[in-house]
Amino acid sequence: MMRTSLLRAGLRASRTATMVPRAAASTHAISKPTLANIEKRWEGMPQTEQAELWMSLRDRMKENWDELTFQEKKAAYWIAFGPHGPRAQPAAGEGRKVALYTALGVFASFALFATMRSFAGPAPSTMTREYQEASNEFLKGQRAEPLTGVSSEGYSGKGMVQSPPKN
Repeated sequence: MMRTSLLRAGLRASRTATMVPRAAASTHAISKPTLANIEKRWEGMPQTEQAELWMSLRDRMKENWDELTFQEKKAAYWIAFGPHGPRAQPAAGEGRKVALYTALGVFASFALFATMRSFAGPAPSTMTREYQEASNEFLKGQRAEPLTGVSSEGYSGKGMVQSPPKN
């Protein structure tokens, strides 16, 4: 019993000792040369350096914002909301490239459609107007759909007829 309470006390003491340097490290301002011209240097910085700078700014922002320097506020805003990464401006000529590839895709699909259409066989015999009118008469004779369909009283629709008359 006494041994576990001593271990817990030792663990608590070691935890508080490791937390103090972190809090103390974020209380000093980040150097001006580190933040100078960050807008132009950000894209060229290595990922690790970007992460370190952002983490140190984030730690500084956890404290009182009145203690932040103007350079730190400006850098934090630019890193969070600046035009870099996914918010970067599109490259010059990107709109033209998108339009060109879209036009090529439409042209390729039309060429494929026209090629398939030219090699297709004749329309099936069921697509003639005469066959569809005969289908209407067959449905009337079978009394198909007597409530709303071709067999109903006073029906005035086209029924199965979809094709124009054969000339």
